[in-house]
Amino acid sequence: MSAYIFSCVLFHVQDNEVFVYKVGEPHTHLEGYPKLLKDVLGIEGPVDAAFACAEHHIAHVIKGQTVYDVDLKATPRVPVKEGTITHLRKVLSGCGVYDGTEIHEASAILVHLSRGGAEVQMFAPDVSQMHVIDHGKGQPVENESRNVLSESARIARGSITDLAKLNVSNHDAVIFPGGFGAAKNLSTFAIDGKDCKVNKEVERVLKDFHDAGKPIGLCCISPVLAAKVLPGVDVTVGHEEEEGGKWPYAGTTQAITALGAKHTVKEVTEAHVDKKNKVVTTPAFMCETKLHLIFDGIGAMVRDVLKLSGK
Repeated sequence: MSAYIFSCVLFHVQDNEVFVYKVGEPHTHLEGYPKLLKDVLGIEGPVDAAFACAEHHIAHVIKGQTVYDVDLKATPRVPVKEGTITHLRKVLSGCGVYDGTEIHEASAILVHLSRGGAEVQMFAPDVSQMHVIDHGKGQPVENESRNVLSESARIARGSITDLAKLNVSNHDAVIFPGGFGAAKNLSTFAIDGKDCKVNKEVERVLKDFHDAGKPIGLCCISPVLAAKVLPGVDVTVGHEEEEGGKWPYAGTTQAITALGAKHTVKEVTEAHVDKKNKVVTTPAFMCETKLHLIFDGIGAMVRDVLKLSGK
């Protein structure tokens, strides 16, 4: 059962029928209704949901995995656009750049996924952080411990699931934001470099999506996870020289190649696509630059992940 308002008229969709009321106190039922959904919106019912944004003339109708856009001003009304819902999963590593997920990256990914029409669910491993950093001082906090899953829930607005429950068969793609949490909580890269270990659930997810031929997106430092787990993968973390501090983490490229992976130089606004492995990466905050340029690069990554998902 769904409802939406257009031109001061309330459309109530129930099962295979549409009931119509003139908005007022009280609402007035219009004669001639209910009618079949097919006659009102040009779509065979029943449907799962229908809605229209305020001040807009497009109704969005969801039926199974398909979203139909119907122009409410048109006569007769028929779908003018059809798309498929992408089920995408994002893996977080805490909350805060120095000991968890880079929050700007996580938010940018969500914005671009929303624009791409993807349905997003967020996951994180239920493990302790390597340590807790006072982000104002940039120093570890003594005698304090935090849980990665609990901290990630801050970014997910409480809607977070233990990574151990992520099943590749239910999802179309997965994305890993950056932040030092990827190198501290999802792996030991921050301490051990090329000799690092990857959290067992992170490793499982990467291998499961890779084996299923489903795309994997990674940004900032997180491409090192793919470099460790997926032999011969081709990724980018930006440039291979620091260039006066513009690329302060350029040394990461040496660790990537030491792991047997390939590194491709890309600008911060670009994404690199390894078509063979369906892995998409972008530098993000590996570069000292303006936020909107990082946002654009993440957008390029998200769009390429959605393309590879075939949705």
